[in-house]
Amino acid sequence: MVEDVWRMVHAERAALIEDLERLGPEQWRQPSLCEGWTVHDVVAHLVDTARTTRLGFVTGLVRARFDFDRQNARGVEHARGATPHETLQRLREAAPRTSTPPAPLDSRLVEEIVHGEDIRRPLGLTRRYPQEAVVRAIRLQTRTPASFGGAKELVTRVRLTAKDADLAIGSGPEARGPALSLLMAVAGRRVALDDLTGPGVAALAEGG
Repeated sequence: MVEDVWRMVHAERAALIEDLERLGPEQWRQPSLCEGWTVHDVVAHLVDTARTTRLGFVTGLVRARFDFDRQNARGVEHARGATPHETLQRLREAAPRTSTPPAPLDSRLVEEIVHGEDIRRPLGLTRRYPQEAVVRAIRLQTRTPASFGGAKELVTRVRLTAKDADLAIGSGPEARGPALSLLMAVAGRRVALDDLTGPGVAALAEGG
């Protein structure tokens, strides 16, 4: 149900805000798992995506000449406050929203969980994500073509098996591990490959 997804999304936003409230200035400047972005930048991106409406997304994409990276960079610049405190306050204000770009609703789970890990892993923070949220995020990610940031083509040559959830997707050599690490791997975060075992890990490392 739509309400269930938003409940999970809002829970993830609240949990991240709680973690961010404990960070010092140096931690906000820490490089995240998103290449070229600091922790502060990723938080600003989450503010931007939480504010995004369907019309706003389309308008922004047109202005960015249909370049997703340019659109994201502009979103970060617009949503980033002068200080971490200001950006965090913007995230608090945006957290209850239920607006979304023109994408499947479960994309909001991918956004919150993957970017939550982009922030937490470099800082040595951990979160026990609800299994249902992680599994839904993986299922969407593996249904989405690579041209839209997904891994649909990848799972035609590797089988993903979660050791902590009822999840087996794809065909080919198996890559096995925690569901969260599988999600991060199919989202292009190579650091998660260290958590996985099996002959399919090589295919994940190749990407695409």
